[in-house]
Amino acid sequence: MSQETESGPAVPAESDAAAAPRAKKGGAAPRSNARALEARRRFIRTAVMSTGVVGAGLAGYLPVAAQADNPRLRPPGALDENDFLSSCIKCGQCVQVCPVEAIVLGDITDGFGLGVPHIDSRKQACDFSCDAVQCILACPTGSLVYRKPDFLKIRPGAELAHKPVLKAKANDPEPTLNLIERAGLARLSRPEACLATQGKGFKGPARGADFTGQMRYMDVDRWAPIPVADHPYERDLCDLCVTECPIQDAIRLEVTEAADGSKRGIPVVMEQCVGCGVCEMICPVEPTAIVVDSRAVWEGEA
Repeated sequence: MSQETESGPAVPAESDAAAAPRAKKGGAAPRSNARALEARRRFIRTAVMSTGVVGAGLAGYLPVAAQADNPRLRPPGALDENDFLSSCIKCGQCVQVCPVEAIVLGDITDGFGLGVPHIDSRKQACDFSCDAVQCILACPTGSLVYRKPDFLKIRPGAELAHKPVLKAKANDPEPTLNLIERAGLARLSRPEACLATQGKGFKGPARGADFTGQMRYMDVDRWAPIPVADHPYERDLCDLCVTECPIQDAIRLEVTEAADGSKRGIPVVMEQCVGCGVCEMICPVEPTAIVVDSRAVWEGEA
């Protein structure tokens, strides 16, 4: 209702003013409290969902950044990392044909590498028991190749001087592996821990009775790998990384003799190292004294 005043026209009563909210400038009526509250809720939901989507997308980068200094070792013949990740369809065919089960698929900690094949050499190295690098034969996309196509360049130092000779095939008419590029390079990471540098020998299973890794031993069976734990060693001077390396001229032991007749040795990685990881797997020291650096290139003997 309106009330008359002595000085002028009628003005709205207090009850009328409370019932009719004031219009905003420009003449637009304000939203009701319920509509404003619902709009606020929609905004919060949208913001939370957007943050989740962006966070999930960025989550793939976190493991990649964490592993930047320690990239995964890929199977033999793998393309360079970016090309490999973009071409691999995660089918697992390479995993199925590996006779020693060296190739495994990445888990969630690998970020964008989830489901992508790699090798953890310390747990199980590639010893080329297949003779023909079957993982390359099984790959349907060309992520693993004997030779890169011409439009993909080989990184300097990644190319081998010649095709590697497989010790197990030394007496075959064709003893080489059809590889021209290394997957990585071995490195004596802890020379002070190496048994040979200390002049020590080794006796027993290389990694203990509980180690599950496998390897081919030519004096046992050329075609059937056996558990490393079932093949004990006895060496006056430890040289397992040299004798068990499947590639000829990939690593040697330089031995020096002191005046008292004691001997010490040091493993020296050579140019034909393909980065198979057997030296890392077989090293009896814990943690290992020798490692394989993925994607490392040859820069000459250290």
